[in-house]
Amino acid sequence: MSIQKSDIILDRMMALHPKVMDLVLDRVWRLLAALDNPQDRLPPVIHIAGTNGKGSTLAMIRAGLTGAGFQAHAYTSPHLAMFHERIRLAGTLITEDALTELLDQCYAANGGDPITYFEITTCAALKAFADTPADYTLLEVGLGGRLDATNVVAAPAATVITPVDLDHQQFLGDTLAAIAGEKAGILKRGVPAIIGPQQDAALDVIEQQIAKVGADPWIFGQHWHVGTERDRLVYQDETGLLDLPLPALRGPHQIQNAGTAIATLRKLGQGETAFESAMTKATWPARMQRLDLPGEVWLDGGHNPAAGRAIADTLTALPPRPTVAICGMLNTKDITGVLTPLVDNIDHVFTLAIPGEDNTVPAADIAQAATDLGLHATATQDFQTAFDAAQATGHRILICGSLYLAGHVLRHFGLQDTAA
Repeated sequence: MSIQKSDIILDRMMALHPKVMDLVLDRVWRLLAALDNPQDRLPPVIHIAGTNGKGSTLAMIRAGLTGAGFQAHAYTSPHLAMFHERIRLAGTLITEDALTELLDQCYAANGGDPITYFEITTCAALKAFADTPADYTLLEVGLGGRLDATNVVAAPAATVITPVDLDHQQFLGDTLAAIAGEKAGILKRGVPAIIGPQQDAALDVIEQQIAKVGADPWIFGQHWHVGTERDRLVYQDETGLLDLPLPALRGPHQIQNAGTAIATLRKLGQGETAFESAMTKATWPARMQRLDLPGEVWLDGGHNPAAGRAIADTLTALPPRPTVAICGMLNTKDITGVLTPLVDNIDHVFTLAIPGEDNTVPAADIAQAATDLGLHATATQDFQTAFDAAQATGHRILICGSLYLAGHVLRHFGLQDTAA
């Protein structure tokens, strides 16, 4: 991919703060004020936090709103193949010209003051959303919730918390309760709080925060339920029962994400057209995405133990076939936690260092972690070598371990458009 002007500006933005993560909101409030407070001029906001399923849930909500005839902005992170994926204006990816102009404006408004890359680019997205007409704004939390740069909207139309699990412990705390407390920081007084399936320790904290701030609870297992019956999705709440197609997004875990999306659409006053569209028209790349390549090749960017379990469940639900994995990970992630659920589903792991990532785990270290779990593993020098070796087996191929690896794979095969 050729270097674009927006890439140059984004590189300059990376140099504005010495840390990638620095969770305070002071810098965000300062820049938003300089931009005339776009967070106060957004179309109705649906704010989504959680450890797993945020992106899939957002994709289904967006598909539902679009199917019902509404235009929705969407902000997601990280991107896979290009930064533009993070910002959808009224349903369409931001153009290179619009992104370049937007980034220039925000860089100038910041005046060279310290601000993290995620903070300044989030402010840029909010400005773009405020300046472009639409019916809704979908905001995905970047990290945590309470101190995330997206947590600047005083009165969202709805807040959503998908399943909470252990991840980013170095920033959010090392217990489920601590992490849930950070996620629950997006809840607001009088605003619907749609809560997906949670472990007890997380749910306890979330319910305490709902009571503390006076949010309007809409909790899985209490106010709404979801499941499957005869290859259909069955959703039920106090309004009644819905019998819908299974979600287009693959994997048993997508049932709970689908339920959360339907619950959110219900709270927004949507009807049957939105529900059907949410199930049948949602796309979300690198989440058990089957690639358009010879053989059977699946790509998933999940990078924590819960994602490992979700991948294993999805593989189990596929027709039985020997499977090999290609795995690359960052050193901030739990390699053993991701690979352990996959032990019974894969026959061999080909490992690699993720190209261009300073925090990648060396291929040999991932191979050793896999070997310690009883898996056969081979460290390889690059992705093409790993892919050639995997293809030579004739087995199903799973590429996993990191969204950064997923982005490299999409670019490698010229499949960037599937990331949009």
